[in-house]
Amino acid sequence: MHRWLLPLAALLPAPLAAAMAPGLPAPMPDRSVLAPGTEAQWVPFELTPGNQIRFAMTIDGRSAMALLDTGFSQSVISRRWASEAGLRITEGGIGLGIGGSVAIGQIDGRTLVIGGLTRTGGRLGVLDLPDSATGGATRIDVVIGSDLLRRYALDIDFAQRRFRLLPSGRLPFAGDSAPLTLSGRDQLYISEVRVGGTRLRPMIVDTGDGATIAMSAEGWASLGAARPTTTTTVSYSVAGAVQSDLAVLSEVAVGGAALRQAETLIEASGGFSARMGASGRIGTGFLQHFRVLLDPGAGRMVMAATADTDRAPLRSTSGLLLGAGQDRLRVLHVMRGSPAAAGGWRPGEEICGIDGAAVSAGYRSDPIAMWPAGAPGRVVRLRLCGGATRALTLARFY
Repeated sequence: MHRWLLPLAALLPAPLAAAMAPGLPAPMPDRSVLAPGTEAQWVPFELTPGNQIRFAMTIDGRSAMALLDTGFSQSVISRRWASEAGLRITEGGIGLGIGGSVAIGQIDGRTLVIGGLTRTGGRLGVLDLPDSATGGATRIDVVIGSDLLRRYALDIDFAQRRFRLLPSGRLPFAGDSAPLTLSGRDQLYISEVRVGGTRLRPMIVDTGDGATIAMSAEGWASLGAARPTTTTTVSYSVAGAVQSDLAVLSEVAVGGAALRQAETLIEASGGFSARMGASGRIGTGFLQHFRVLLDPGAGRMVMAATADTDRAPLRSTSGLLLGAGQDRLRVLHVMRGSPAAAGGWRPGEEICGIDGAAVSAGYRSDPIAMWPAGAPGRVVRLRLCGGATRALTLARFY
């Protein structure tokens, strides 16, 4: 499962957006109903190249592909899907995203069906949902946010790639618990983490963020001497690209659940987490090591260990963050202090061959795609699309 994190996009995706607060009239009342036997109605999902939870649902009986995103305060639909469905959009809202502000509209009164849940009425925001926000060409029509999810217990079984919505208060499995509440204005999921002897709170629990842990600059500074060497990475959201520092912490704990070798993004001073009044975010990169129950109504987050809990994450040894096209890889970012940086690589350069093998449309699922996180000391020969070949010696650098 961890091949999504580094070889493809050592490109760690940011949440698409959050804190949607459009300056629009109050939404229509909504009614949500869990069908009888809903506990047996699991919703299958896949992880996008950006490590986000993507699943099928319906809106007014029409099929749509959605992301499950507790980092959105309001569920949204893409302008593309709304246009194809002939829906009338009311404009006039602004939302706050990782990369800045974005314009959003609204659509009222739709019927949403997700597994055993049916919601009628209410509001959907409307904004552009670019494929790049999922780490690749993965179409997204809808983002289901905390406005719909927070009334229920959300049971995510990463090992089986499925989730379900249960009545709040249900406890379908045993595990380690951590506190889970809702932020006042934006109603985002809030918990806390421990790094060594330092407790960081509030931390947004964000299933739309493919990274493991993100910290505000202030949260990072509070770790003092526990801070390891950093490099850089880039994240993408509907509001644009954001560069952050990146480190690997020896251990991060959420309640009684601990993850060793946890990749951590460090935001710039005044970054998104700080603007949201948070110390950082807990993303899918952390959650997917466990079976997870998120139940803010019951005040708890429950995590049960799985076979992936103690599996070490992949770590870039090349320093190249790459986007994959049909027949080439494009350099999106060169990580600070990396072998690629020492070799003079630049964003925008394109690779058409790896150790004599051409890049093909099936690159993402090919074992060769693991090379950016290969064994230190390995020499990889990379053919540029212009014809030249460069040798890159892989090494640990953060």
